[in-house]
Amino acid sequence: MSETRIHGALERLEKALARIETQAALPRSAPADDSRLAEAHEALKSRVASNLRELDTLIERLEQ
Repeated sequence: MSETRIHGALERLEKALARIETQAALPRSAPADDSRLAEAHEALKSRVASNLRELDTLIERLEQ
């Protein structure tokens, strides 16, 4: 590899590293999919809690 090509390759690598460092320093926000997943999780937790309350009521009735 000629010295010119090596120099060009090193410049491209340095530019790529600079872009990576710039992106790494940016604050990260949660992707939209994560917020939808969190909402689905909360809805599921609510349904499960409701079902458990209903089961508790049924068990109490059976014990009487």
